[in-house]
Amino acid sequence: MAAAVGRLGAVWLHHQRHSLFKMVYQTSLCPCSVNVLVSNRHFAAAARAKKHEKKTKKGAKEKTPAEKINEIEKFKSYCYMEGEPEDDVYLKRLYPRQIYELEKAVQLLRKFQILDFTNPKQGVFLDLTVDMALGKKKKVEPFSSVISFPYPFASEMNKVAVFTGNASEIKIAEEHGAVFAGGNDLIQKILDDEIHADFYVAVPEIMPELNPLRKKLKKRFPKFNRNSVGRDIPRMLELFKTGHEIMVDEEREHFLSTKIATLDMSNDQIAANLRTVINEVCRHRPLNLGPVVVRAFIRSSTSEGLLLKIDPLLPKEAEAEESGKEPKEVEAEESDKEPKEVEAEATHNKLDTGSSRL
Repeated sequence: MAAAVGRLGAVWLHHQRHSLFKMVYQTSLCPCSVNVLVSNRHFAAAARAKKHEKKTKKGAKEKTPAEKINEIEKFKSYCYMEGEPEDDVYLKRLYPRQIYELEKAVQLLRKFQILDFTNPKQGVFLDLTVDMALGKKKKVEPFSSVISFPYPFASEMNKVAVFTGNASEIKIAEEHGAVFAGGNDLIQKILDDEIHADFYVAVPEIMPELNPLRKKLKKRFPKFNRNSVGRDIPRMLELFKTGHEIMVDEEREHFLSTKIATLDMSNDQIAANLRTVINEVCRHRPLNLGPVVVRAFIRSSTSEGLLLKIDPLLPKEAEAEESGKEPKEVEAEESDKEPKEVEAEATHNKLDTGSSRL
């Protein structure tokens, strides 16, 4: 019994000493303050200190833009692997970008559509990088053209307005599908924003009266080099009602993007429409200066762009000479004519038609 009481007393003394030690350790520096016993979390405090050190280290080691560029260059400097990747998932930087034949690229676009569960009738787009240089300090200005696809895919007709002051020509234009046709009254309605059209065509005689519309219509203004000025009104309406406009981006002067088909069309139809676009682009610069189209990507509305082999798609110089498709230098000169010159030409043509009737 005495041994048990002695053991209990030893434990009680040890507990008292431990409590006194904690009180001394947590004594406040200010004698007037009240001591509050708080738990000692040495490990948590150390963890906080380590986090703070890490933050300061990160702030001290912020990389400059030059160092970031050097890192990117290191990735680019990796040697390419031999052959093509065996898996569908691979590091792009280790393999050169694949170049596809047109037929193979279209097949891949259809495969992507099935895997992504997207619309099977989505659009197919062509992205071109073009060389606009003509020679020393000369270049082709950003252009726009209206082409007629051999296999149209648009569901709606374009709205076309015809400028003419002749009553018989107004009747012909309305019979062939013109949405609007007229002279000064039509000009005033456009200035007042009462009517809008997708394209505007005109006869040569009314061109001087259209000067107030230059700023309003901008690139839609009728011009000779766009085949929107002429006397064959039915032919112009046939072109612009079903025509498709392609345009070089003004901000990115060497880039042209346009829709050429839908994914449900056949390979031959997509290829024919694509060649129509490339042939029209190549007409704006002499072929003897080298290929106009530098790179071509084909893509769908939801897929990545696939790089095409461009050489088989470019028109040959010999073919261009045989077909008589020279660059539009003469048309460009006509488009730069002053209104007085156009008016003089119109009156001259009137005299010719009058003499032929006599």
